[in-house]
Amino acid sequence: MEFFDTNLGIFLIILGQCLLVTVLLLVSLAFLLYMDRKVWAAVQLRKGPNVVGPFGLFQSFADFGKFIMKEVVIPAGADKYVFMLAPLLTFVLAAIIWVVVPFADGWVISDLNVGVLYIFAISSLGVYGIIMGGWASNSKYPFLGGLRSAAQMVSYEVSIGFIIIGIMLSTGSLNLSEVVRAQDGSWGLFSWYWLPHFPMVVLFFVSALAETNRPPFDLPEAESELVAGYQVEYSSTPYLLFMIGEYMNIVLMCVLTTILFFGGWLSPIPGLPDGVLWLVAKSVGIFFLFAMVKAIVPRYRYDQLMRLGWKVFLPFSLAWVVIAATFAFMDVPGYARWAVGG
Repeated sequence: MEFFDTNLGIFLIILGQCLLVTVLLLVSLAFLLYMDRKVWAAVQLRKGPNVVGPFGLFQSFADFGKFIMKEVVIPAGADKYVFMLAPLLTFVLAAIIWVVVPFADGWVISDLNVGVLYIFAISSLGVYGIIMGGWASNSKYPFLGGLRSAAQMVSYEVSIGFIIIGIMLSTGSLNLSEVVRAQDGSWGLFSWYWLPHFPMVVLFFVSALAETNRPPFDLPEAESELVAGYQVEYSSTPYLLFMIGEYMNIVLMCVLTTILFFGGWLSPIPGLPDGVLWLVAKSVGIFFLFAMVKAIVPRYRYDQLMRLGWKVFLPFSLAWVVIAATFAFMDVPGYARWAVGG
């Protein structure tokens, strides 16, 4: 056991933890994609995947295999190095952001005191993969799709940032584990932040849809206008990396919503044990709402998307920062929880 106290041993432990989280995340993506399809099918009164494997459970794995077996086609006029780097960058940035996400009390790869700042930094870089993919394709459709996506992500990142600042003011910490512990009260689910910060739950959910290019805000991939958006020239594994990165970000937003507003790994009923299963169950519930929105809400126009972000969400979220800071300063119950454990 002394080997694991050496630098090499610590490195291997961290590497193993990273591989475990990555593998579990990729497997969960396959089944969440299956759930996504089943929800759309149920809303549209059809069956959805039901052939590959029992109940169609292996359909996502079959699709992954299909993408890997396809030929990688690079357009003649494309910048080959940037063209291939873009999907890899998107995937890597979407994966490394998970090192600060706590799955249960102590179940986190790196429990950074500035975990929220780390998420801001990495998520802000994610737009570069999309811009690079759109530009390197040397085609008007991907380039326009990349510009749309960049504008959209930047617009709604601002609102998400202000919403999280309100949570941080109530918690008094940038550590995501402390955010969950601050919601641990004797009232169960009524001790969580969804109640004092209720208006921001709706804003965060809608902003997460726009940030991850989910319907009704999937303007960068609007087939009727842009063929397929920034990834139209991609095929095979590079295209798969783009899609995996996008779905990783969707799942991240579901988990962040759970951590910030719904108590993370905390049990909703006093007396029941806390644990990672609660985090998973809550995140799957949020993902179900993501799927339902895609199935029932029509797509926005681009001017409506931008107007909503800059003229509605930004002023509202900024005003809520002032309100939350004022309530925290006045020690209003539910808004001043920075005395965690004391």
